[in-house]
Amino acid sequence: MQQIFNFIFKNSNRLLFLLLLGISLSLTIQSHSFHRSKIISSANFLSGGVYDKVNNLNEYLNLKNENEILALENAKLKSLLFKDKDTAEVKKLDSLKGIESGDILVSKVIHNSYSAHDNYLTLNSGELEGVKPDMGVINSLGILGIIENTSPNYSTVISILNKKFQINAKIKKSNHFGSLIWNGKSTGFVQLIDVPRLAAIRKGDTIVTGGQSVIFPENINIGTIDKIEIDNQTNYYTINVRLFNDMTNLGHVYIITRKDREEIINLEKRNKDE
Repeated sequence: MQQIFNFIFKNSNRLLFLLLLGISLSLTIQSHSFHRSKIISSANFLSGGVYDKVNNLNEYLNLKNENEILALENAKLKSLLFKDKDTAEVKKLDSLKGIESGDILVSKVIHNSYSAHDNYLTLNSGELEGVKPDMGVINSLGILGIIENTSPNYSTVISILNKKFQINAKIKKSNHFGSLIWNGKSTGFVQLIDVPRLAAIRKGDTIVTGGQSVIFPENINIGTIDKIEIDNQTNYYTINVRLFNDMTNLGHVYIITRKDREEIINLEKRNKDE
């Protein structure tokens, strides 16, 4: 203990300098948006590189399991081909609900948090590939989140399992709208709130993205109704939605670029200004 005190007294000037330097940098970053954005971008670059290396190691260690899965899938596909008399008539799976291929960037999740209230994904695609904040992220099963920050080679995504996440969603069969949020309780469920009581709904109905968002196209899958409650204060439905996606197990994803997004935003801005 005496040695520790001696070290502190001996290096008190240096320690004081480092403390004041840290405080000044923190105040500068908090009070200037430019410095804050540069710090976030640099942090994304560094953490993205680390996550990428860790992900590559995990993939290498899981090669045996992946090979077994691929072998099973190949066996199923061959079985279907042998049973199908006219393989030329096999239809292409429309898993992206009609989104133009030019509006899609393929990426991969290299880090995924799902045990906190503010969960994020990290993707191995960034500004050099055209990724920008507020782009939607989906996979073949449904929506995953929204791009928040980018660096040249990586980007972070606000997960659907984040209490800050909120988008417009609807009941597919009736087109009644609500707001999709997450209450922070379960990784398998999100909540659709502010749905009017006149909506005819039942357990098992499909929930999809609504048409009032410039981030996600309409009718992208989200999940199915698991539980229906009535909010006595607002007299609206609060619906528990079982996600199609297993948010604890994600691989390749699609980033939606939507070329018409800027046009819609500018048009709506003009309407507000008039």
